[in-house]
Amino acid sequence: MKSFLAYEMQYTGNASEVNLNLIPFSDIYYSQYEQIYNECFFEMREALEVHPLAVYSDISQLSERKKDIFLLLENNTIIGSVACYGTEIDDLIVSRKFQGKGYGRKLLQWAISHIRESSDAPITLHVADWNKKAIRMYLDAGFVVIKKQQIN
Repeated sequence: MKSFLAYEMQYTGNASEVNLNLIPFSDIYYSQYEQIYNECFFEMREALEVHPLAVYSDISQLSERKKDIFLLLENNTIIGSVACYGTEIDDLIVSRKFQGKGYGRKLLQWAISHIRESSDAPITLHVADWNKKAIRMYLDAGFVVIKKQQIN
């Protein structure tokens, strides 16, 4: 694995109005989720030499995590997904077919709103410096970098 910089980011603002209907993760969508998730992180994992390159290969790997994963669907096709673990946003992904259409930003807003339904505490997320597009989106949404960490 190559050494890289990771940021912990924090959001302390309020939720904004979001018109998205996400559903809780369901096992029937696992194969789509696995494919989209692995595609979304493959290029970064390859560039940073993080192995395995494919994160998921079996539904058992999600175990307790799946209760906190939410899916955005169109005609039973996953557009994107986001996980909310308490006040942490994680694994925000958008299928390649739907990238560049604002879904990432909408999923982020949805996650903030979802967390704000139960907590006013700061919302956190982590992102590798390699992912410049995501960092820009998070900064534009009001997140600030609170910690930098060198990952070896």
